Amino acid sequence: MKYTVVLTAKYPPIARDILAGAFDIVEHPTEQARSEDDMITILAEADAAITLLSDPLTRLVLSSNPNLRMVANYAVGTNNVDVEAARDLGITVTNTPGVLTDATADLTMALILAITRRVVEGDDEVRTSGRCEWEPMKLLGIALQGKRLGIIGLGRIGSAVAERARAFGMEVIGARRGEKIDEILTTCDVISLHAPLTAETRHMIDAAALARMKPGAFLVNTARGPLVDEDALCDAVESGHLRGAALDVYEFEPGVSPRLMRLKNVVLAPHIGSATDEARIAMARIAATDVLRFFNGQKPLNAVT
Repeated sequence: MKYTVVLTAKYPPIARDILAGAFDIVEHPTEQARSEDDMITILAEADAAITLLSDPLTRLVLSSNPNLRMVANYAVGTNNVDVEAARDLGITVTNTPGVLTDATADLTMALILAITRRVVEGDDEVRTSGRCEWEPMKLLGIALQGKRLGIIGLGRIGSAVAERARAFGMEVIGARRGEKIDEILTTCDVISLHAPLTAETRHMIDAAALARMKPGAFLVNTARGPLVDEDALCDAVESGHLRGAALDVYEFEPGVSPRLMRLKNVVLAPHIGSATDEARIAMARIAATDVLRFFNGQKPLNAVT
């Protein structure tokens, strides 16, 4: 009898290629905002599953599927998984670290450049007017050379962003999770978030933190949306205290705040930090390989539990 592996989305074909023959594979179309009931139904016959960051793997979901022995989360984060429940139930959880570091760091720099040089505003002007008119005071941004970048979360991605920023002539300071961030808030021209989402980091950038930020600074978030209180962020941008923000993740994904969408000096990307051919294929390879290793009696290479 073959074990059944459920793919909760349309992943790069390498995942199916690795699992084909050894497992029965059930593949579901990619969907956002699944409920617990949806997940219980989807995983009903699963011995293992490759899951999305948006799939809620709560204690109820995990305990409602007694055949489930292994979850390979197609992400570096696991905040969608009740890891404690998985441990209690003897379910192995893995993730896909490392391979999306460069892709996300590159996107972070792209967002920093886009917001500080007002690239999206310029694109909109050209498309709307059909003209390119040069003026001495049009769409002035800031130079990155000599500016201070504060990185909150000096893991793989935060460190890779620091390396890139220094190449642009920026001064970089950073804080690891749990360290004080007051110096970053009060002295940095650009702040980039790279911390994981935990109970302690949720809304780490709230109204009080935003008020302490240097007037005219920029905030960039390519980590997890709920690190930022988006209403407070909108207040800070609308008031002019912040000059702008650039986001790839949102507090209430897949929804995006209408207030954010009305702000011209906020750049909005659709959670594409790891969206390169190379990174997404590597993530699928890692997830599927760990499923294969688990059922071959080998230790997964990226076990979280």
